[in-house]
Amino acid sequence: MALTINTNLASLITQQNLSSATTSLNQAIERMSTGYKINHAKDNAAGYSIASNWNVQLSSLDVATENTAMGIDLLTTAEDNYALITSHLQRVRDLTEQAANGTYGTDSLEAIESEITARLEEIDRIAQNVDYNGIKLMDGTQTEAINMQVGIDAKASSQITLEATLFEAADVNGLFTEDAATVAGKCAAADTAASQLTEIDEAIAKISDRVTTIGAAQNRLESASTALGVQIENITSSLSTIRDADVAEESSTYIQAQILQQAAATLLATANQTPSIALNLI
Repeated sequence: MALTINTNLASLITQQNLSSATTSLNQAIERMSTGYKINHAKDNAAGYSIASNWNVQLSSLDVATENTAMGIDLLTTAEDNYALITSHLQRVRDLTEQAANGTYGTDSLEAIESEITARLEEIDRIAQNVDYNGIKLMDGTQTEAINMQVGIDAKASSQITLEATLFEAADVNGLFTEDAATVAGKCAAADTAASQLTEIDEAIAKISDRVTTIGAAQNRLESASTALGVQIENITSSLSTIRDADVAEESSTYIQAQILQQAAATLLATANQTPSIALNLI
């Protein structure tokens, strides 16, 4: 190779290798500090696009999971309060059955009527006040079905619908078509109490039907929640494979690049002195 002054090829080659080693070193530092091997589109254009799409899906799946949990909470709220109403109706039935026995005097029947009235008024209070996030669950004002978004798209398979019949009025008027005072009076009247047992049983059956519907919906929501969890787990695993940095590999690359950088820097100093040898020939 010719010995020249104007062109220092050894220096140019060394500079290029130093630049390459520095770039590799900086990239390894970035990957180890962020934990990702894809930090920019230039690192892996296809992988960057896939990772971005998966991140969007994961965010949507998280929202769907929250929606599912809220749906379960709504149904649990309704179920627990229907259980309270059922307990009051059962007590009303017991008292009505006592009144129908014909062995109670006026004072006793009045006491029975008083407790029945209190129980029925409590049913009215519960029905009027139970709500979830502003949705009245038992007063009959929720006349439209509730669609719960448990998926990430607009397909029917991404929704679970709660029919409006689930939220029909559960107060005394809704269950008996009469007010509390009228129902209490009939239940505590010795001559008509027996016939009220059938109406009470029908009211309890209405509640039981709704609770059964709630249970079925809860099962569907829990199934949807499990399916969402599986999706999240699988996408997260795939995302980790394509995006996460292997720290062991990157640390090895870092050490290698660091050594090459130091070697190139030392050799560059030597290469920059090469043209001065030519002066010895003059």
